[in-house]
Amino acid sequence: MSYSVGQVAGFAGVTVRTLHHYDAIGLLSPSARSHAGHRRYDDGDLDRLQQILFYRELGFPLEEVAALLDDPGTDPQEHLRRQHGLLTARIEELQKMAAAVEHAMEARKMGINLSPEEKFEVFGDHDPDQYAEEVEERWGNTEAYAESQRRVATYTKEDWLRIRTEQEEWNNRFAALMDSGEEPGSEPAMDLAEEHRQQICRDFYECGYELHTCLGEMYVADERFTATYEAIKPGMAQYLRDAILANAARNA
Repeated sequence: MSYSVGQVAGFAGVTVRTLHHYDAIGLLSPSARSHAGHRRYDDGDLDRLQQILFYRELGFPLEEVAALLDDPGTDPQEHLRRQHGLLTARIEELQKMAAAVEHAMEARKMGINLSPEEKFEVFGDHDPDQYAEEVEERWGNTEAYAESQRRVATYTKEDWLRIRTEQEEWNNRFAALMDSGEEPGSEPAMDLAEEHRQQICRDFYECGYELHTCLGEMYVADERFTATYEAIKPGMAQYLRDAILANAARNA
């Protein structure tokens, strides 16, 4: 059984020009020629081509491939053992590289491209990546999540410091409003709820009133969010939720 150069190129996923080059340098010469002088390759030629392509994939230059294949002291089985060992080592190396890339992806998942020192400076004891996996699982298929990822991926330490300062200033004003005795449905409370929504729109994603009310409900339904606001001012999570609902109704 013999094969034309075009057939062999198709089998091996190489170009006809590559096979012509291998023939020209004596790396892979076809075992026969047709009456018209066309190259014809047999099964032995295909086995040699497979060995060549294995070594090439592993990064061996053509001259070294020729030396390895033409070594009279090495049989085909030895080539296979050597290639298996080299491929196994390559796989292990690639797996380590993939693990390193996955680790980097995880570290950058929330787009917070800061050093550990900068993270502490911006966020203190709070780990901004703590719930990154959960956030992606719950909202990863939403446009709001995608938009937030696009935005924060460009933020610098100065951007995060600005956002933190604005949030802290808002927290203080909201706590002071609660101390003043204003009801959550009052104009000042609704105005601060609107500021809260606008901050989200400005810094993370477009937050409409319906989405904002969903966030408000989450602030009292999820104990982690509740604890965050309760640490600022007891009763703040419930008060904020009610102000958000009132503001959404005002703008309906």
